[in-house]
Amino acid sequence: MSSRRQEKMSRVIQEAVSDIINNHMQDPRIEGFISVTEVKTEPDLKRAEVFLSIMGQNPVKQRLTFTAIQHAAGHIQSLLGKYVKSRSCPHLYFHEDDRLKKTMETMKLINEVSKEFKSDEEQK
Repeated sequence: MSSRRQEKMSRVIQEAVSDIINNHMQDPRIEGFISVTEVKTEPDLKRAEVFLSIMGQNPVKQRLTFTAIQHAAGHIQSLLGKYVKSRSCPHLYFHEDDRLKKTMETMKLINEVSKEFKSDEEQK
């Protein structure tokens, strides 16, 4: 169970990292729609797991974008310090969040099955 302090820090980091990546990064490798889907902070607030969803590109460009963000972690960390009103800023660890992709794939499969079911019903 996370404390209010953890939850508040997670929200601040989520909003800040999203703003930093989408508005302050100059790396040409970072492109597409990037969303910070979740942030999990440890109870001591020294570490934060940042989950990113990268959409709208082919898988190679998505991987390149994610790698560029990982390489810019130090820069993102230093900019994050301006958003966080605390003595220390959690160390960021980035992870790809593929839940949205999996959800979209599942919805696509459901639609395909639904179409097949409807066509089978019409043939009867």
